[in-house]
Amino acid sequence: MRIISRTKIIEYYTEHADSRVALEEWFTKTKKAQWTCFDDIKRTFNSVDAVGNQHYVFNIRGNNYRLIVVIKFTIGTVLIRFVGTHAEYDKIDATTI
Repeated sequence: MRIISRTKIIEYYTEHADSRVALEEWFTKTKKAQWTCFDDIKRTFNSVDAVGNQHYVFNIRGNNYRLIVVIKFTIGTVLIRFVGTHAEYDKIDATTI
């Protein structure tokens, strides 16, 4: 998959060092993946949720962090929309961010 933009992940774990390993693991697995549907994502990341509007939520580092992405399966692209703590996630609408 093509991921836009890794910079968001790097900026986040620069400030939250304990998220680095988990976010880099997510990035590596996602970059190598060739997802064509939600079931493909579930095979890679069991804790992913589809929340609508092509938005998907990943639990990062034992659910301490959340990662929201938009996935365009037809063009193999993942757009990172949000990286934050579980508390920050609770304050947003994951389907429209």
